[in-house]
Amino acid sequence: MKLICVPSENILDITESGDLLVSLYGRNEDSNIASAGAAIKEEIVRRKLFLEARAWDLLSIALSVITADFAVPRDNSPDGWSREIKLYVAVNDANFWSSQKSEIEALLRFLTTDPWDINFLEGGLLPTPPRNPAVLPQDSVVLLSGGLDSLIGAIDLVAGGKAPVAVSQTVRGDGEKQTLFAKKIHRGLEHLQLNHNAKAPGINERSQRARSIIFLTYGVLAATSLKRYHEGQVIPLYVCENGLISINPPLTADRVGSLSTRTAHPVFLNKFQNLLNTAGLHVQIINPYQFKIKGEMLKECADQVFLRQHAHISTSCGRFAKFKLRHCGRCVPCLIRRAAFNAWGIPDTTDYVYKDLSINDSDHMHFDDVRSAVMGNAEAQNVGLERWLAPSLNSFILGDITSYQQTVGRGLQELRDFFNAVNAT
Repeated sequence: MKLICVPSENILDITESGDLLVSLYGRNEDSNIASAGAAIKEEIVRRKLFLEARAWDLLSIALSVITADFAVPRDNSPDGWSREIKLYVAVNDANFWSSQKSEIEALLRFLTTDPWDINFLEGGLLPTPPRNPAVLPQDSVVLLSGGLDSLIGAIDLVAGGKAPVAVSQTVRGDGEKQTLFAKKIHRGLEHLQLNHNAKAPGINERSQRARSIIFLTYGVLAATSLKRYHEGQVIPLYVCENGLISINPPLTADRVGSLSTRTAHPVFLNKFQNLLNTAGLHVQIINPYQFKIKGEMLKECADQVFLRQHAHISTSCGRFAKFKLRHCGRCVPCLIRRAAFNAWGIPDTTDYVYKDLSINDSDHMHFDDVRSAVMGNAEAQNVGLERWLAPSLNSFILGDITSYQQTVGRGLQELRDFFNAVNAT
Protein backbone atom coordinates (compact mmCIF):
# COMPACT_ATOMS: atom_id res chain seq x y z
CA MET A 1 0.00 0.00 0.00
CA LYS A 2 1.26 3.52 -0.78
CA LEU A 3 0.81 6.44 1.62
CA ILE A 4 1.61 10.06 0.76
CA CYS A 5 2.26 12.08 3.92
CA VAL A 6 2.38 15.88 3.65
CA PRO A 7 1.58 18.83 5.94
CA SER A 8 -2.09 19.73 5.97
CA GLU A 9 -1.56 23.05 4.21
CA ASN A 10 0.14 21.29 1.30
CA ILE A 11 -2.53 18.68 0.68
CA LEU A 12 -3.23 18.32 -3.02
CA ASP A 13 -5.05 15.81 -5.12
CA ILE A 14 -1.88 13.89 -5.94
CA THR A 15 -2.87 10.35 -5.10
CA GLU A 16 -3.57 7.54 -7.50
CA SER A 17 -6.29 4.96 -7.09
CA GLY A 18 -5.58 2.91 -3.96
CA ASP A 19 -3.16 5.44 -2.41
CA LEU A 20 -3.83 6.93 1.02
CA LEU A 21 -3.23 10.63 1.64
CA VAL A 22 -2.04 11.48 5.17
CA SER A 23 -2.54 15.00 6.50
CA LEU A 24 0.42 15.66 8.81
CA TYR A 25 -0.24 18.14 11.62
CA GLY A 26 -3.83 18.59 10.46
CA ARG A 27 -7.30 17.55 11.56
CA ASN A 28 -8.81 16.62 8.25
CA GLU A 29 -12.53 15.90 8.33
CA ASP A 30 -12.48 13.98 5.05
CA SER A 31 -13.12 10.33 5.94
CA ASN A 32 -10.95 9.21 3.04
CA ILE A 33 -7.85 11.01 4.33
CA ALA A 34 -5.68 9.91 7.27
CA SER A 35 -4.23 12.42 9.73
CA ALA A 36 -1.71 12.66 12.56
CA GLY A 37 0.21 15.15 14.65
CA ALA A 38 -2.02 18.23 14.98
CA ALA A 39 -2.04 18.14 18.79
CA ILE A 40 1.74 17.66 18.92
CA LYS A 41 2.39 20.73 16.80
CA GLU A 42 -0.04 22.77 18.91
CA GLU A 43 1.61 21.66 22.17
CA ILE A 44 5.11 22.45 20.93
CA VAL A 45 3.98 25.89 19.75
CA ARG A 46 2.07 26.51 23.00
CA ARG A 47 5.13 25.69 25.07
CA LYS A 48 7.34 27.84 22.80
CA LEU A 49 9.80 25.00 22.26
CA PHE A 50 12.44 25.65 19.61
CA LEU A 51 13.27 22.61 17.48
CA GLU A 52 15.73 22.47 14.63
CA ALA A 53 14.61 21.49 11.14
CA ARG A 54 15.81 17.89 11.27
CA ALA A 55 13.96 17.31 14.54
CA TRP A 56 10.76 18.38 12.76
CA ASP A 57 11.67 16.09 9.88
CA LEU A 58 12.20 13.16 12.25
CA LEU A 59 8.77 13.85 13.74
CA SER A 60 7.19 13.92 10.28
CA ILE A 61 8.80 10.57 9.47
CA ALA A 62 7.71 9.00 12.76
CA LEU A 63 4.14 10.27 12.36
CA SER A 64 4.02 8.86 8.84
CA VAL A 65 5.30 5.48 10.01
CA ILE A 66 2.89 5.23 12.93
CA THR A 67 -0.04 6.18 10.66
CA ALA A 68 0.98 3.55 8.12
CA ASP A 69 1.23 1.00 10.92
CA PHE A 70 -2.40 1.76 11.79
CA ALA A 71 -3.67 2.07 8.23
CA VAL A 72 -2.39 -1.16 6.67
CA PRO A 73 -4.06 -4.27 8.13
CA ARG A 74 -1.89 -7.34 8.49
CA ASP A 75 -4.83 -9.65 7.79
CA ASN A 76 -4.81 -8.58 4.13
CA SER A 77 -1.23 -9.73 3.54
CA PRO A 78 -0.48 -13.10 1.90
CA ASP A 79 0.95 -14.61 5.09
CA GLY A 80 -1.47 -12.83 7.41
CA TRP A 81 1.33 -10.76 8.94
CA SER A 82 4.01 -9.10 6.76
CA ARG A 83 2.86 -6.03 4.81
CA GLU A 84 4.55 -4.16 1.97
CA ILE A 85 4.35 -0.46 2.80
CA LYS A 86 5.45 2.38 0.52
CA LEU A 87 5.74 5.84 2.08
CA TYR A 88 6.27 9.28 0.57
CA VAL A 89 7.04 11.76 3.35
CA ALA A 90 7.40 15.53 3.03
CA VAL A 91 10.47 16.83 4.89
CA ASN A 92 12.63 19.96 4.91
CA ASP A 93 15.80 18.24 3.76
CA ALA A 94 14.75 15.60 1.26
CA ASN A 95 18.31 15.12 -0.05
CA PHE A 96 19.68 14.23 3.37
CA TRP A 97 16.87 11.86 4.32
CA SER A 98 17.01 10.21 0.89
CA SER A 99 20.65 9.43 1.61
CA GLN A 100 19.45 7.53 4.70
CA LYS A 101 16.75 5.59 2.86
CA SER A 102 18.29 2.11 3.21
CA GLU A 103 19.18 2.64 6.88
CA ILE A 104 15.66 3.81 7.74
CA GLU A 105 14.09 0.93 5.84
CA ALA A 106 16.32 -1.58 7.66
CA LEU A 107 15.43 0.00 11.01
CA LEU A 108 11.71 -0.21 10.25
CA ARG A 109 11.93 -3.75 8.96
CA PHE A 110 13.68 -4.87 12.14
CA LEU A 111 11.10 -3.10 14.29
CA THR A 112 7.91 -4.21 12.53
CA THR A 113 9.05 -7.26 10.47
CA ASP A 114 7.53 -5.60 7.35
CA PRO A 115 9.34 -4.61 4.14
CA TRP A 116 9.24 -0.79 3.80
CA ASP A 117 9.94 1.49 0.85
CA ILE A 118 10.32 5.03 2.17
CA ASN A 119 10.81 8.06 -0.07
CA PHE A 120 11.11 11.77 0.64
CA LEU A 121 9.50 14.87 -0.82
CA GLU A 122 10.25 18.55 -0.30
CA GLY A 123 7.73 20.70 1.57
CA GLY A 124 8.02 19.49 5.16
CA LEU A 125 6.70 21.42 8.14
CA LEU A 126 9.00 24.03 9.69
CA PRO A 127 7.12 26.43 11.99
CA THR A 128 8.44 29.93 12.56
CA PRO A 129 10.70 29.87 15.66
CA PRO A 130 9.10 31.43 18.74
CA ARG A 131 10.15 34.99 19.54
CA ASN A 132 11.00 34.11 23.12
CA PRO A 133 11.66 30.37 23.13
CA ALA A 134 11.34 28.45 26.36
CA VAL A 135 14.71 27.53 27.82
CA LEU A 136 14.41 24.28 29.72
CA PRO A 137 17.14 23.86 32.36
CA GLN A 138 16.91 20.07 32.76
CA ASP A 139 19.90 17.86 31.98
CA SER A 140 18.29 14.82 30.39
CA VAL A 141 15.07 13.18 29.20
CA VAL A 142 13.35 10.05 30.49
CA LEU A 143 10.47 8.27 28.76
CA LEU A 144 7.63 7.85 31.25
CA SER A 145 5.03 5.47 29.89
CA GLY A 146 3.07 4.71 33.04
CA GLY A 147 4.72 1.29 33.13
CA LEU A 148 6.65 -0.19 36.02
CA ASP A 149 10.10 -0.08 34.40
CA SER A 150 9.81 3.57 33.37
CA LEU A 151 8.58 4.45 36.87
CA ILE A 152 11.61 2.80 38.45
CA GLY A 153 13.86 4.48 35.91
CA ALA A 154 12.58 7.96 36.73
CA ILE A 155 12.86 7.29 40.46
CA ASP A 156 16.45 6.08 40.15
CA LEU A 157 17.54 8.93 37.88
CA VAL A 158 16.34 11.57 40.33
CA ALA A 159 17.85 9.69 43.26
CA GLY A 160 21.13 9.65 41.34
CA GLY A 161 21.14 13.42 40.98
CA LYS A 162 19.67 13.76 37.48
CA ALA A 163 17.03 16.35 36.60
CA PRO A 164 15.17 14.84 33.65
CA VAL A 165 12.23 16.01 31.61
CA ALA A 166 9.63 13.23 31.65
CA VAL A 167 8.10 12.54 28.23
CA SER A 168 4.93 10.50 27.66
CA GLN A 169 2.69 9.26 24.89
CA THR A 170 -0.79 9.64 26.35
CA VAL A 171 -2.74 6.41 26.12
CA ARG A 172 -6.23 5.73 27.45
CA GLY A 173 -5.84 4.48 31.00
CA ASP A 174 -2.24 5.66 31.41
CA GLY A 175 -2.41 9.45 31.05
CA GLU A 176 -3.46 10.04 34.64
CA LYS A 177 -0.79 7.64 35.94
CA GLN A 178 1.88 9.43 33.94
CA THR A 179 0.78 12.76 35.39
CA LEU A 180 0.66 11.33 38.92
CA PHE A 181 4.12 9.79 38.70
CA ALA A 182 5.63 12.96 37.23
CA LYS A 183 4.13 15.07 40.01
CA LYS A 184 5.02 12.69 42.85
CA ILE A 185 8.62 11.80 42.01
CA HIS A 186 10.92 13.97 44.09
CA ARG A 187 9.45 17.50 43.99
CA GLY A 188 7.88 16.96 40.59
CA LEU A 189 9.29 16.57 37.11
CA GLU A 190 8.86 18.79 34.08
CA HIS A 191 6.41 16.72 32.05
CA LEU A 192 5.72 16.72 28.32
CA GLN A 193 2.70 14.61 27.33
CA LEU A 194 2.07 14.19 23.62
CA ASN A 195 -0.36 12.19 21.51
CA HIS A 196 0.10 11.43 17.83
CA ASN A 197 -3.70 11.01 17.35
CA ALA A 198 -3.05 8.98 14.20
CA LYS A 199 -6.30 8.22 12.39
CA ALA A 200 -6.83 6.27 9.20
CA PRO A 201 -9.91 5.22 7.23
CA GLY A 202 -11.36 1.78 7.87
CA ILE A 203 -10.49 -0.72 10.56
CA ASN A 204 -7.10 0.09 12.06
CA GLU A 205 -4.38 -2.51 12.66
CA ARG A 206 -3.98 -3.23 16.38
CA SER A 207 -0.49 -4.78 16.52
CA GLN A 208 1.27 -1.37 16.59
CA ARG A 209 4.79 -2.73 16.15
CA ALA A 210 6.07 0.74 15.18
CA ARG A 211 4.94 2.52 18.34
CA SER A 212 8.38 2.93 19.89
CA ILE A 213 9.64 5.06 16.99
CA ILE A 214 7.17 7.82 17.85
CA PHE A 215 7.90 7.52 21.58
CA LEU A 216 11.64 7.85 20.98
CA THR A 217 11.02 10.79 18.67
CA TYR A 218 9.12 12.58 21.44
CA GLY A 219 12.19 12.11 23.60
CA VAL A 220 14.42 13.58 20.88
CA LEU A 221 12.10 16.59 20.55
CA ALA A 222 12.31 17.24 24.29
CA ALA A 223 16.08 16.78 24.32
CA THR A 224 16.64 19.25 21.48
CA SER A 225 14.62 21.89 23.34
CA LEU A 226 16.91 21.89 26.40
CA LYS A 227 19.25 24.79 27.10
CA ARG A 228 22.20 22.41 27.31
CA TYR A 229 21.46 21.03 23.87
CA HIS A 230 21.59 24.51 22.33
CA GLU A 231 24.89 25.05 24.16
CA GLY A 232 26.33 22.11 22.26
CA GLN A 233 26.02 19.36 24.86
CA VAL A 234 24.87 15.81 24.12
CA ILE A 235 21.61 15.08 25.94
CA PRO A 236 21.00 11.64 27.49
CA LEU A 237 17.64 10.09 26.55
CA TYR A 238 16.80 7.33 29.02
CA VAL A 239 14.72 4.41 27.77
CA CYS A 240 14.16 2.27 30.85
CA GLU A 241 13.31 -1.33 30.01
CA ASN A 242 14.33 -4.56 31.72
CA GLY A 243 16.75 -6.73 29.78
CA LEU A 244 14.44 -9.72 29.32
CA ILE A 245 11.58 -7.76 27.73
CA SER A 246 13.99 -5.64 25.67
CA ILE A 247 15.35 -8.77 23.99
CA ASN A 248 11.88 -10.37 24.14
CA PRO A 249 12.95 -13.71 22.66
CA PRO A 250 10.16 -15.66 20.93
CA LEU A 251 9.05 -18.22 23.50
CA THR A 252 8.05 -20.71 20.82
CA ALA A 253 8.65 -20.95 17.08
CA ASP A 254 5.18 -19.67 16.14
CA ARG A 255 5.63 -16.41 18.08
CA VAL A 256 8.52 -14.98 16.05
CA GLY A 257 6.54 -12.30 14.20
CA SER A 258 3.13 -11.72 15.68
CA LEU A 259 3.82 -11.99 19.39
CA SER A 260 7.40 -10.82 19.93
CA THR A 261 7.82 -7.04 19.84
CA ARG A 262 11.15 -5.25 19.46
CA THR A 263 10.26 -1.86 20.88
CA ALA A 264 13.39 -1.58 23.05
CA HIS A 265 15.60 -4.23 21.47
CA PRO A 266 19.26 -3.11 21.59
CA VAL A 267 19.63 -3.64 17.83
CA PHE A 268 16.72 -1.28 17.14
CA LEU A 269 17.98 1.31 19.63
CA ASN A 270 21.43 1.10 18.07
CA LYS A 271 20.04 1.64 14.57
CA PHE A 272 17.96 4.59 15.78
CA GLN A 273 21.03 6.05 17.51
CA ASN A 274 23.04 5.79 14.30
CA LEU A 275 20.31 7.70 12.49
CA LEU A 276 20.38 10.46 15.12
CA ASN A 277 24.17 10.68 14.88
CA THR A 278 24.12 10.95 11.09
CA ALA A 279 21.38 13.61 11.27
CA GLY A 280 23.48 15.67 13.67
CA LEU A 281 20.93 15.37 16.47
CA HIS A 282 23.06 15.29 19.62
CA VAL A 283 21.00 12.89 21.73
CA GLN A 284 22.37 9.73 23.34
CA ILE A 285 19.92 6.85 23.92
CA ILE A 286 20.64 4.93 27.13
CA ASN A 287 18.88 1.91 28.63
CA PRO A 288 20.30 1.73 32.18
CA TYR A 289 18.61 -1.64 32.75
CA GLN A 290 19.73 -3.52 29.64
CA PHE A 291 21.42 -6.08 31.86
CA LYS A 292 18.89 -6.11 34.70
CA ILE A 293 15.76 -8.22 34.96
CA LYS A 294 12.52 -6.80 36.31
CA GLY A 295 12.82 -8.36 39.77
CA GLU A 296 16.31 -6.91 40.15
CA MET A 297 14.97 -3.49 39.18
CA LEU A 298 12.30 -3.72 41.86
CA LYS A 299 14.69 -4.91 44.58
CA GLU A 300 17.37 -2.34 43.74
CA CYS A 301 15.13 0.70 43.22
CA ALA A 302 16.53 3.69 45.10
CA ASP A 303 13.23 4.65 46.80
CA GLN A 304 11.60 1.50 48.12
CA VAL A 305 8.96 3.37 50.10
CA PHE A 306 7.70 5.29 47.07
CA LEU A 307 7.85 2.20 44.88
CA ARG A 308 5.82 0.10 47.31
CA GLN A 309 3.16 2.81 47.36
CA HIS A 310 2.86 3.12 43.58
CA ALA A 311 4.13 -0.02 41.83
CA HIS A 312 0.73 -1.73 41.84
CA ILE A 313 -0.96 1.07 39.86
CA SER A 314 1.62 1.05 37.05
CA THR A 315 0.65 -0.62 33.77
CA SER A 316 2.37 -3.64 32.25
CA CYS A 317 -0.42 -5.56 30.51
CA GLY A 318 -0.38 -6.04 26.76
CA ARG A 319 -4.19 -6.25 26.77
CA PHE A 320 -4.95 -3.49 29.28
CA ALA A 321 -7.51 -1.70 27.09
CA LYS A 322 -9.19 -4.95 26.05
CA PHE A 323 -9.95 -5.78 29.67
CA LYS A 324 -11.37 -2.35 30.48
CA LEU A 325 -8.15 -0.99 32.03
CA ARG A 326 -7.41 -4.08 34.10
CA HIS A 327 -4.35 -6.31 33.89
CA CYS A 328 -5.18 -9.66 32.35
CA GLY A 329 -2.59 -11.43 34.50
CA ARG A 330 -1.70 -14.00 31.82
CA CYS A 331 -0.04 -12.21 28.86
CA VAL A 332 3.77 -12.29 28.68
CA PRO A 333 4.27 -8.75 30.10
CA CYS A 334 1.90 -9.61 32.97
CA LEU A 335 3.76 -12.85 33.65
CA ILE A 336 7.10 -11.04 33.77
CA ARG A 337 5.55 -8.43 36.08
CA ARG A 338 4.12 -11.07 38.40
CA ALA A 339 7.40 -12.99 38.44
CA ALA A 340 9.23 -9.78 39.39
CA PHE A 341 6.85 -9.08 42.28
CA ASN A 342 7.37 -12.67 43.42
CA ALA A 343 11.14 -12.15 43.38
CA TRP A 344 10.78 -8.77 45.13
CA GLY A 345 8.93 -10.44 47.99
CA ILE A 346 6.35 -7.65 48.26
CA PRO A 347 2.65 -8.59 47.96
CA ASP A 348 1.36 -7.91 44.45
CA THR A 349 -1.91 -6.01 44.82
CA THR A 350 -2.34 -5.42 41.08
CA ASP A 351 -5.90 -6.07 39.91
CA TYR A 352 -5.61 -9.14 37.64
CA VAL A 353 -8.55 -10.54 35.68
CA TYR A 354 -7.02 -14.03 35.63
CA LYS A 355 -5.23 -14.15 38.95
CA ASP A 356 -5.05 -17.85 39.85
CA LEU A 357 -2.91 -19.48 37.17
CA SER A 358 -3.10 -22.86 38.91
CA ILE A 359 -6.65 -23.32 37.59
CA ASN A 360 -6.39 -26.13 35.04
CA ASP A 361 -8.31 -24.63 32.12
CA SER A 362 -7.78 -22.71 28.88
CA ASP A 363 -8.25 -19.32 30.56
CA HIS A 364 -5.53 -19.86 33.14
CA MET A 365 -2.87 -22.59 33.19
CA HIS A 366 -3.44 -23.57 29.56
CA PHE A 367 -3.79 -20.08 28.11
CA ASP A 368 -1.45 -19.68 25.13
CA ASP A 369 0.92 -17.12 26.69
CA VAL A 370 1.19 -19.10 29.93
CA ARG A 371 1.84 -22.38 28.10
CA SER A 372 4.32 -20.68 25.76
CA ALA A 373 6.26 -19.23 28.70
CA VAL A 374 6.43 -22.63 30.38
CA MET A 375 7.32 -24.45 27.14
CA GLY A 376 9.88 -21.84 26.09
CA ASN A 377 11.56 -22.09 29.47
CA ALA A 378 11.69 -25.86 29.20
CA GLU A 379 13.06 -25.69 25.66
CA ALA A 380 15.79 -23.26 26.73
CA GLN A 381 16.85 -25.70 29.44
CA ASN A 382 16.65 -28.65 27.06
CA VAL A 383 18.70 -27.30 24.13
CA GLY A 384 20.77 -24.82 26.13
CA LEU A 385 20.23 -21.09 26.54
CA GLU A 386 22.83 -20.08 23.97
CA ARG A 387 21.24 -22.12 21.18
CA TRP A 388 17.67 -21.21 22.14
CA LEU A 389 18.45 -17.50 22.25
CA ALA A 390 20.65 -17.32 19.15
CA PRO A 391 17.99 -16.00 16.70
CA SER A 392 17.21 -13.06 19.00
CA LEU A 393 20.84 -12.00 19.35
CA ASN A 394 22.02 -12.66 15.81
CA SER A 395 23.54 -9.28 15.00
CA PHE A 396 27.13 -8.06 14.84
CA ILE A 397 25.87 -4.76 16.27
CA LEU A 398 25.67 -6.31 19.74
CA GLY A 399 29.31 -7.40 19.93
CA ASP A 400 29.93 -9.80 22.81
CA ILE A 401 26.49 -11.22 23.63
CA THR A 402 27.45 -12.95 26.89
CA SER A 403 25.83 -10.33 29.13
CA TYR A 404 22.63 -10.42 27.08
CA GLN A 405 22.49 -14.20 27.38
CA GLN A 406 23.09 -14.09 31.12
CA THR A 407 20.36 -11.49 31.60
CA VAL A 408 17.79 -13.51 29.67
CA GLY A 409 18.83 -16.61 31.62
CA ARG A 410 18.14 -14.87 34.94
CA GLY A 411 14.81 -13.63 33.59
CA LEU A 412 13.75 -17.14 32.59
CA GLN A 413 14.72 -18.39 36.05
CA GLU A 414 12.61 -15.65 37.60
CA LEU A 415 9.66 -16.87 35.53
CA ARG A 416 10.29 -20.50 36.55
CA ASP A 417 10.34 -19.50 40.20
CA PHE A 418 7.00 -17.72 39.78
CA PHE A 419 5.34 -20.64 37.99
CA ASN A 420 6.51 -22.98 40.74
CA ALA A 421 5.26 -20.60 43.42
CA VAL A 422 1.75 -20.42 41.96
CA ASN A 423 1.57 -24.08 40.84
CA ALA A 424 1.18 -23.16 37.17
CA THR A 425 3.55 -25.81 35.81
